[in-house]
Amino acid sequence: MNAYLDLQKIGIVFPTARGPFRALQDINLQVAQGEFISLIGHSGCGKSTVLNIVAGLLDATEGYALLKGKEVKGPGPDRAVVFQNHSLLPWLTVYENVQLAVDKVMPGKNRAERRDWVMHNLRLVHMDHAADKRPGEISGGMKQRVGIARALAMQPDVLLMDEPFGALDALTRAHLQDSVMEIQAELGNTVMMITHDVDEAVLLSDRIVMMTNGPAATIGAILGVDLPRPRDRLALAHDPAYHALRSQVLDFLYNRQARPREAA
Repeated sequence: MNAYLDLQKIGIVFPTARGPFRALQDINLQVAQGEFISLIGHSGCGKSTVLNIVAGLLDATEGYALLKGKEVKGPGPDRAVVFQNHSLLPWLTVYENVQLAVDKVMPGKNRAERRDWVMHNLRLVHMDHAADKRPGEISGGMKQRVGIARALAMQPDVLLMDEPFGALDALTRAHLQDSVMEIQAELGNTVMMITHDVDEAVLLSDRIVMMTNGPAATIGAILGVDLPRPRDRLALAHDPAYHALRSQVLDFLYNRQARPREAA
């Protein structure tokens, strides 16, 4: 069966003053539709480079990325990115920031239909009550919710998230993680997320892709997370299976990350 998202033998080399620098080598990853994948590894291991290749923001030097059987060439509305920085336009309201994306991808819809779609996506992230506020009037966590709503409003085939909760306090981060799980359960969307947080990776993911250190970083191991859904973070705190998975990720990051091994 063909993968929904298929990364085949991807490598990338950047020119530098000291000569070519190989950031990635032989990245092979197949993602099923509706799967939640996390990329984890030490800083500088190329996680964001992989995500940017899938987003079409970077071109691989070798290999290719296929989405639904079509090679990724440049950015497109079939892939929406949520960055650590929410990137909202400060002079627009919450509603207007999401409306920008909707107007771009739904030009054939009438005004009422586009408005309904904007509000639907704001409700998904529990931000419909703040539709008329500007980014300067809401918290950091609320800004990130709006960024997620804007990405979802594009109806992307793949939602790409680059450390979306990294700048948030622990409680806000937990609330947003719960929201993302609720949204994915409702929409069944395909997600690729970068994180440095082991607990976040185990809580949210179907599989965790663990990357080796660069240069020439690659996939060192892939860990399946077979915890049943929906997942309750408080219940998982006492679940031996959760702690076993967490220990496997920590073992890789601290003891084995520098030695690539066969992904399974």
